[in-house]
Amino acid sequence: MNLLAFCTVATGLAIGAALLPDYYVTVLNYVGLYTLVTLGIVLLTGVSGVTSFGQAAFVGLSAYTTAIISASFGLSPWLGLVVGLAITLVAAGILGSITLRLSGHYLPLGTIAWGLSVYYIFGNLEYLGGHTGMSNIPAVYLGPWEIAHSREFYLLIWVIVLASMLLASNMLNSRIGRALRAGKESRDTAESFGIDTARNRLFVFLYAAALASVSGWLYTHMLRFLNPSPFSLHMGIEYLFMAVVGGAGQVWGALLGASIITVLKEYLQEFLPRVIGQAGNSEIIVFGALIILMLQVNRDKGVGALLTRLRLHARLKPEDGNEEPLARRARSELASGDIVLAAEEMSKSFSGLKAVTDVSFFVRRGEIVAVIGPNGAGKSTLFNGITGLVPFDQGRIVINGEALAEVSPRKVVALGVARSFQHVKLVSDLTVLENAMLGAHIRSHGSSISAALGLSYREEARLRNEGQRQLARVGLGHVLDAPASSLSLGQQRVLEIARALCADPDIILLDEPAAGLRYKEKAELSSLLQELRASGVSVLLVEHDMEFVMTLCDRIVVMNFGHKITEGSPVDVQSDSRVIEAYLGVSAA
Repeated sequence: MNLLAFCTVATGLAIGAALLPDYYVTVLNYVGLYTLVTLGIVLLTGVSGVTSFGQAAFVGLSAYTTAIISASFGLSPWLGLVVGLAITLVAAGILGSITLRLSGHYLPLGTIAWGLSVYYIFGNLEYLGGHTGMSNIPAVYLGPWEIAHSREFYLLIWVIVLASMLLASNMLNSRIGRALRAGKESRDTAESFGIDTARNRLFVFLYAAALASVSGWLYTHMLRFLNPSPFSLHMGIEYLFMAVVGGAGQVWGALLGASIITVLKEYLQEFLPRVIGQAGNSEIIVFGALIILMLQVNRDKGVGALLTRLRLHARLKPEDGNEEPLARRARSELASGDIVLAAEEMSKSFSGLKAVTDVSFFVRRGEIVAVIGPNGAGKSTLFNGITGLVPFDQGRIVINGEALAEVSPRKVVALGVARSFQHVKLVSDLTVLENAMLGAHIRSHGSSISAALGLSYREEARLRNEGQRQLARVGLGHVLDAPASSLSLGQQRVLEIARALCADPDIILLDEPAAGLRYKEKAELSSLLQELRASGVSVLLVEHDMEFVMTLCDRIVVMNFGHKITEGSPVDVQSDSRVIEAYLGVSAA
């Protein structure tokens, strides 16, 4: 979060508390409450890609918990906050472990289901007052100070809101934030660099539920009255709308969206009855039209896209210029010529179609090996099987002498295998440097809590230094802070190699790295791969450009219709009749 913008907002809110009439202070209180919930949706939906309509249920769960503890049992509202948080997190953990297994449209439908269920539970339990609600909820005391008036609550609400936004911003500009954005863009890519996407999604789900829980506690003791209406599915949709309007991918979007929708709602509830001649929830019609317009015109960027980008990208530099380098990946010592990677009798079928059949080969340390063959030969399937993205039916992978009974992307990269993809897979809303830093995710272990508290700056400095070093190595040191999407195709493919190098691999798998590159870019890529070979890094590549392959590789594996038909040096492969037949065919005669 831009520190200047943060200070400006805090100053404006402080002035508002002193000068604004009570009505506007109350409106700003609601803006703050909605911002907390919307901030959770920004992290959950905009950053992690999990669409949830059920956040209002978590608000209600905490609200009713603190109401029961303080009104029914006469205990402290602060105990209600602790117990409400605990119950909300337990419920979110159970619901998240079930719901987050779903994908596509089933996931948001799942959140609608439990959101509706919780709402009807609130309304049908007599102990909770049913739809009539609960009253006589006590005020909050901070020592001898009673927090009862709207202006007093204004201070409490906005201290919590601004602190939550600062923590979220710190987290998103850290290792965990990059991992979350990568998981939204492509879970396969994220897993290939050691990111546990399932655990990250559950963490953000719990974090968003905690923010909703705090909002529910504040709401209950501010109003000191409670009924189920504010926790309906309608309100869950409204929270999501706030995130869309403000910008679902940025922290400031929560505040912008909550402010716009809350103020607009107040205005429309007064203005529309004069126009259409009747009271009711007519503003819903306007909101429906607005959300369609927003989705058509600006997608998930929201109003925040019209402002200067507020996320801070200042480079972290060591204080003395000699920051300790990022720790290298634990590995056994390899001598030149040792086998780094071996595939043994690999086979894979898709619905009876044999994509790969009994394929075996190996790659030695400091060697460049190519897998070639016509389209449909099974090359990409073989690559995806080696890196754990596709489970093989039979066979095994041996990495640095360790045979893997079960291959998973995180296990493979931890053992020293990094990769690029046939179709470039970068995180488009991250910079070039941030994309490279993703590759080093497996080499650092900073916690989300330390990141949120801003305590991981040294680890971030080491990650940045590693990213800068590898980008300079591949010739992209001059575009560190450029958006990754602004690079040419050739530069994007080289960026993928830099990202792979940040994982400190023993071998890099490159899937068609020269595809779409111009002659000069191919020459630069060839020089880079030769430099990697000289440094002891092995390279296994799939490529269709025969001139590129023949002048670069030490050995070539040729596949056709899922089978390995030959293997050898470029000279031997070029003269093999089976290779000529596979590429050129034979005459009918």
